[in-house]
Amino acid sequence: MADSSTPADAATSADAQKAYDRLTRLRQSIDNIDAALVHLLAERFKFTQTVGYLKAESGMPASDPDREQVQIQRLRALAAESHLDPAFAEKFLNFIVAEVIHHHERIASGDADDL
Repeated sequence: MADSSTPADAATSADAQKAYDRLTRLRQSIDNIDAALVHLLAERFKFTQTVGYLKAESGMPASDPDREQVQIQRLRALAAESHLDPAFAEKFLNFIVAEVIHHHERIASGDADDL
């Protein structure tokens, strides 16, 4: 049985393979960045957990709205400089801060066994 593919089909197939190979490399880079983000978040939460214990021992509130506002403005500026949507960066930080405050509240209440 003869091969019915044409040179154009072969070129298309080669182009598709090149695109797939590039996609694979790009996804690997994304996966590496995701892993780094997870490790960075874990490291960040180790520090915020220590802060939570310090606040609880010192009778400080779990939340510090003034600092949070400064951090939001700082992160928005960094995002803009990095060509990342500042609104997205703010949502991301707000999500993290909400989780940190939740942890601090649990630490203060003595319910932090699984943090």
